[in-house]
Amino acid sequence: MAESPRTYGGVDGSARVAERRRALVEAGLDLLGTTEPELTVRGVCRRAGVASRYFYESFSDKNDLMQAVYDHVIGEITTTTLAAVGTAPDTEHDRVHAAVHTIVRLVAEDPRRGRLLFSATLSNDVLAAKRSESTQMFAGLLASQANEFYATDTIERLDLTTHFVVGGFAQVLTAWLGGELVLDEDAVVNWCTDLLLAAAPSQTRHSAGSTPAPHGHSAGSTPAPPGHSAGSTPAPPGHSAGSTPAPPGHSAGSTPARSGHSAGSTPA
Repeated sequence: MAESPRTYGGVDGSARVAERRRALVEAGLDLLGTTEPELTVRGVCRRAGVASRYFYESFSDKNDLMQAVYDHVIGEITTTTLAAVGTAPDTEHDRVHAAVHTIVRLVAEDPRRGRLLFSATLSNDVLAAKRSESTQMFAGLLASQANEFYATDTIERLDLTTHFVVGGFAQVLTAWLGGELVLDEDAVVNWCTDLLLAAAPSQTRHSAGSTPAPHGHSAGSTPAPPGHSAGSTPAPPGHSAGSTPAPPGHSAGSTPARSGHSAGSTPA
């Protein structure tokens, strides 16, 4: 059994280990979040001001540190975003806007976060696995929030929609941070908010038992047959729409003669 770190200089050993770990994670983010990322054990220890021998009290290798750095950033974003949503007014728009604004602000104010999460130049097997894992996590979190807010039970559709939304939002941030989308922060937040709301269950589902209206018709209306206006009663064959069909033996629009008189004559 490994000995517990001893108290030194009045500081508990466990606290010193935790502080060294925090310094190594922050240094790892510095190195991974640059435009030319390179992570080595010596490099991260030198940046953290920690002797190399202390690296292994917290991490098995540099990949282990890389995972810890990624989890640290995702944890910050998740905690801060949930807090923002929890304090937003309880309306569909306000909650979605709070979530989008918080995420965009966090990656914009600290470019290291954006590069770690979205940069195409920073890619390896470890980060690919972590990005896939975080996508699953955010999709599940979004589904949970949507299910709570909309009380929907269409699980399959919700799962598909949340993966679509999370993947699309990530791609927007990737393009925006990479300079491919030349937009200011407010525009990114507002447009992404609108797109997420368009995909929300309240916008995509029909009321229970209702039949979706065909294109060009309002919900609940009966589509008119070809050649007739909506709501009109189709005329029988051989008659114009809206006319009263003549009895057998009479022309359309004529007044039928009484028995014993010819049509059109004046009864005696």
